[in-house]
Amino acid sequence: MRLLSTVAWSAIVVAMATPAGAEAVDATQVEDVIVTGTRRVDRTAFESAAPVDVISESVLESSVSDELMEKLVAAVPSFNVQRLPAADGQAFVRPATLRGLSPDQTLVLINGKRRHRSALLGGRGAQGADLGQIPSFAIKRIEVLRDGASAQYGSDAIAGVINLILNDQAGVSAFAQASQYYEGDGRVMEGGVRAGWTLGAGGHLVATLTYTDSEATSRTRQRPDAIAFQAANPTLAVPNPVQRWGQPDRDAIRFVIDAALPLNEAVELYGFATYTDSSGVTDFNWRNPSTDTSYRNSAAFPGWNLKQVYPVGFAPKFGQDETDYGVNLGLRGELAGWSWDFNASLGEDKIDYFIRDTINASFGPQSPTAFRAGVLTQREQNLNLDFARPMELSFLAEPANLALGVERRVETYKIGAGDRMSYEVGPGAPAGLPSGSNGFPGYSNTQAGSWDQTSYAAYVDLDLAWTEAFSTDIAVRYEDFSEFGSTTDGKIAMRYELTPNWAIRAAASTGFRAPTPGQLNSTRTSQGLDTTTLQLFTAGRLSPSNPVAKFFGSKALQAETSKNLSFGVVYRNSDHGLTASIDYYRVEVEDRFAVSQNFTVTPAIRAQLISLGVPGADSLTSVSYFTNSFDTRTQGIDAVGSWKTKMGEGDLTLTAAYNWNDTKVTRFKLAEVSNLARVNIEDGLPEHTGNLTATYAFGRFEGMVRARYFGDWTDAQFQSSADLIQTFGARTFFDVSLSAAITDQVKLTLGAENLFDKYPDEATFQASRGLIYSRNAVYDTDGGLYYVRLNASF
Repeated sequence: MRLLSTVAWSAIVVAMATPAGAEAVDATQVEDVIVTGTRRVDRTAFESAAPVDVISESVLESSVSDELMEKLVAAVPSFNVQRLPAADGQAFVRPATLRGLSPDQTLVLINGKRRHRSALLGGRGAQGADLGQIPSFAIKRIEVLRDGASAQYGSDAIAGVINLILNDQAGVSAFAQASQYYEGDGRVMEGGVRAGWTLGAGGHLVATLTYTDSEATSRTRQRPDAIAFQAANPTLAVPNPVQRWGQPDRDAIRFVIDAALPLNEAVELYGFATYTDSSGVTDFNWRNPSTDTSYRNSAAFPGWNLKQVYPVGFAPKFGQDETDYGVNLGLRGELAGWSWDFNASLGEDKIDYFIRDTINASFGPQSPTAFRAGVLTQREQNLNLDFARPMELSFLAEPANLALGVERRVETYKIGAGDRMSYEVGPGAPAGLPSGSNGFPGYSNTQAGSWDQTSYAAYVDLDLAWTEAFSTDIAVRYEDFSEFGSTTDGKIAMRYELTPNWAIRAAASTGFRAPTPGQLNSTRTSQGLDTTTLQLFTAGRLSPSNPVAKFFGSKALQAETSKNLSFGVVYRNSDHGLTASIDYYRVEVEDRFAVSQNFTVTPAIRAQLISLGVPGADSLTSVSYFTNSFDTRTQGIDAVGSWKTKMGEGDLTLTAAYNWNDTKVTRFKLAEVSNLARVNIEDGLPEHTGNLTATYAFGRFEGMVRARYFGDWTDAQFQSSADLIQTFGARTFFDVSLSAAITDQVKLTLGAENLFDKYPDEATFQASRGLIYSRNAVYDTDGGLYYVRLNASF
């Protein structure tokens, strides 16, 4: 284990002396009743057999970002998210990871119900839920279960579970917030209103609406080739910089409604819905008129050259319009000693890609400069029926809790083709003019389609209190998928209370993540024209079931499977406002997904495929596919704590959290997987992260100081000359805020994040394209920002 900085060691000391949720957990929240990781209705975070962090509404408010995952990063050190500018769809649907595992190995729930996935297949094909679609202003609290839970919740819960609990309080609240970076860009204007009413005896209706308008940032130097082009063409006005590296322009409207209505003393009707309409635009790389093949002359277009359209080159603007909704409706009640819950849900994420300030040069002057590039849609339908009841057993210290249930889930993935000229090959291709919308060729009609998968599941969960001090929780779940088969997973968790203030806990489980219809069936290829043979060629990623992919060794995708082990100690002292926990975890994951190497389709192989009658083989030149590629072992430690005490005339709260996370690749199943992939899997995220927060409240004033620590990490990239591997040093960022209650209903907050305007080490990769800071960083690389926020409650 590498040595930690002083700040990181301080976080450990405070956590051990003073749950992972950093400032998220105060001295009272371990006494809050939780609903995640347990089927009981009376369990607190302190009593849980697995670590559960409770992140309060006030903690979410203390982070300035409008995106929920950024707020989680500030609260949970083992949670990471990357910016990824100019990374196609990942610039907008950003990959978020828990404990360094894949983004789709963490299950997301809303009010305990499964949230649908994003339509984007990101890095290594990951397809997880997009937390950015949910406004934090609609959330009452977040419960983060840091333990494997597939036996309780099904697919995806390998790293853990994030459960968003919606606000159900009556009253009216509103906020307005403005922020901007020290550099003068990246201004974000955000506002929202939440209104709640009581319904009947114990019911509620709460509606939340927020709007965000985020301007782009740019941390860019002028490209050397742009400087040379300007010098060679002094009469032209070349933009400086010619392209932008930074956060995209974004705007979003988010709406959430949550309701419950008692129908009688035994039955309640409930439901919630979310809706988001968002748009974003980012830059792609600059095309240099001196070197880009789009500027070639072609006999097909006499007298025409792209310089007539883009005389100083062009940097395509890539963006997406996204619509996301989820509707959940259910009935729950009591019958003959059983609690029951019948629930139906429908969720959909639709991403409509566009690209402008570009060209399909193979069509010359006939080509538009803006294209609709295709539509991705993920749609999910769930039906759940759950039962639970206490059982009096003479040999137990208190009634056992028996829970059981069944589930049916249907997932559908769709690809809609883009504009014809976004993917077709035009008459200028024989002269070498590239085809497809430059920067992001559209999805073609041969890639378009719709695929689905149906699964059925049943589970049983038994919570047993053997003595007043010792309890166990046992869960078993069976699930059958139409596309790849079935799986059975189990979990056993134990807790022993040493004293009323000290307890030890441990858990062991198996888990899985099922391949999605998009991973099983989607294809992403582009076409061009060989200027020598004048034959069309196709290259890209094929479905694993494609006959050509099978020729090169693809097999039907299987579920990723895991073995989880954890144990820890938890402490509380309510008299002194003190809570703490430390947990060790180990997660072994087999058959993890990745994209295979690119296989070259030689003329001999092509002839063989054609002779076998494989459709489309006559034009293929290079192919890859999704595959179960490698196994990993991840282990680490979470140490978290909080101390609340009186200081002078006010209240002081100290919170701290630390995470050590180490991932090793234990086996590559494909010999061709590169060393670069291994480096990025093992070292692409910091091994050590932590934060330390002090909050002091006095009268109408409250101040906050927070330190966020990120250890060193490594970025490994392919270059034709030589692989580039760069390690970036550790960084600590400081945030401050001061709040004043102007009246009993209105509060004003002034603050700054990254107060001292710290930046990471400069990156070597893509520096020739104007990039200054690595786009794979797990923290904001735009420097310091300041903000003002106004809250009102009535």
